[in-house]
Amino acid sequence: MISDRLEKLVEEMVDRGVRFEDATREFEKRFITRVLGSCDGSLTKAADTLGIHRNTLSRKMAEHKLRRRT
Repeated sequence: MISDRLEKLVEEMVDRGVRFEDATREFEKRFITRVLGSCDGSLTKAADTLGIHRNTLSRKMAEHKLRRRT
């Protein structure tokens, strides 16, 4: 189950002293990257899939220095 895998990952991160801010930033970056890839770089499709506004996605991409695939 995904919750079991997530629980194990969280436990490992806590044991290694990973800070919450670092964990959430890395998760967000990887999640957005994966969704962008599955949407062939379409910001509109990716934003819809993520459940966020397209402008929010663009802002988060800039924060994480992510580029749109062309």
